[in-house]
Amino acid sequence: MQVPLLDLKQQFKQFKAELMPQIEALCDNQSFILGEPVASFEKTAAAYCKAGFSCAVTSGSDALIIALMAEGIGAGDEVITTPYTFFATAGAIARVGAKPVFVDIEPRSYTIDATKIETAITTKTKAIIPVHLYGQSANMGPILEIAKKHGLVVIEDAAQAIGAEYMGRRVGSMGDYGCLSFYPSKNLSAFGDAGMVTTQVQEKANMVTMLRNHGMNPKYYHKYVGGNFRMDALQALVLNVKIKYLDQWTEKRQANAALYDSLFNDVPGVVTPSIASWATRHVRNQYVLRILDGKRQKVWDGLKAASIGCDVYYPVPLHLQECFAPLGYAKGDFPESEKAASETIAIPIYPELAEEQIRYVAATIIGLIK
Repeated sequence: MQVPLLDLKQQFKQFKAELMPQIEALCDNQSFILGEPVASFEKTAAAYCKAGFSCAVTSGSDALIIALMAEGIGAGDEVITTPYTFFATAGAIARVGAKPVFVDIEPRSYTIDATKIETAITTKTKAIIPVHLYGQSANMGPILEIAKKHGLVVIEDAAQAIGAEYMGRRVGSMGDYGCLSFYPSKNLSAFGDAGMVTTQVQEKANMVTMLRNHGMNPKYYHKYVGGNFRMDALQALVLNVKIKYLDQWTEKRQANAALYDSLFNDVPGVVTPSIASWATRHVRNQYVLRILDGKRQKVWDGLKAASIGCDVYYPVPLHLQECFAPLGYAKGDFPESEKAASETIAIPIYPELAEEQIRYVAATIIGLIK
């Protein structure tokens, strides 16, 4: 039996009939940049995230960059974030000329340990970027309190967590900015790269929207140096259709996770993902197991041999990446992140998985462990 890590072909069949006529109409009118489809999706997505405003952009990575740009963060500034996340989080900080400052994660939620943030703050600190990892919110209450106390900007990296909630509040609606990704592997995915910035503040939305289009307003008049961060109309069409299915897809992911939890219950050497006490809605972007006793490589190899998709998110924490060597971090500085990087493995969780496939994946892993 083959079980891919992700199968978008099955998903496409659900909405193909609705989407294709819209794409054909777009091809007929040849209006490919921004326009009504983008404006419509911005309104829908902002409402879904319970944010006042949104700005559709080219990718989740660019969403982070443009949020930092909007706050004037750059050379000489420091931004606190986690070393256990996709590269784009710290990469965006470096791209604007600022310095990433890392804080270790909590071992069960894999999100930034809020109790360690305050000791990392210096006179150069300008922002905190908590990451809502694998579909689960970071512990936002303490983070927001710390930010308010020290006058810091909070930029939520919600790339993997659209629809997730912290104590009933949607991610992307709590900080100064929320940054979403619609990369194909995300719960709500485009036909390629796309992203979004959310905010509750009109002035911040205006700035981000201006920076998205080369800092231009009105046409050919540039008050700021922005960039080309515009979302294509094609991606907005796709997302406008797919967002209608998002809640039912999330429910199926949650059901798949519950089945995995039951199948791995009390299996020695396997630790299932936990839901933090503050995470009132976990959207299960990834299902990440910890494989103990040094057996992860054996499990990885065995899954591949059994035609089961799997991956490691992430094998090298950011403080140990070669490009960040000048920051001066060393192995052992963030032990929880390093331990997670050496023990975790992601297995299929996408909504279209059949129960038979889930049971096959679990049985294969249990067999490999034993």
